[in-house]
Amino acid sequence: MLDRRVEITKTLRATPVVLRTLVSGVDDGRLRRRPASGEWAIIEVVAHLADTEERALGRVRRMLVEDDPELAPFDQEALAEERHYLELDLEEELARLDELRRQHLAELEALDGSGWARTGRHGEHGVMSVELYETHVAAEEVDHLAQIARLR
Repeated sequence: MLDRRVEITKTLRATPVVLRTLVSGVDDGRLRRRPASGEWAIIEVVAHLADTEERALGRVRRMLVEDDPELAPFDQEALAEERHYLELDLEEELARLDELRRQHLAELEALDGSGWARTGRHGEHGVMSVELYETHVAAEEVDHLAQIARLR
């Protein structure tokens, strides 16, 4: 029988590996080229994945220690501008994602059933268990990996 929690952690573990393969050998011009106005370049998607991982780790930690915390949404476009995604270093962002993901997986792998059932209230998506939230995180990452594949 499939275990959803194992499937989630397998996906989360694979993302940095697949991401590194997708961006390997991409020249700097292509890395920073936006395909159209209002769309992100590869480096911006990578930085977004690292920032999203930072938020996901923080949210899960809060869900595990606080009772039903408010999980405020963030403006990803404003963050991209504030952090100057187009100017960031690819290797630094990949390393940041790797380290945050290592911490994130350690948190998830330590959970028992009651930990996966803990909840938080997301400002856009409503009440979510850790399990549902992590399912969302994994699905969003797959979508972003496909986005990078198309940009290549």
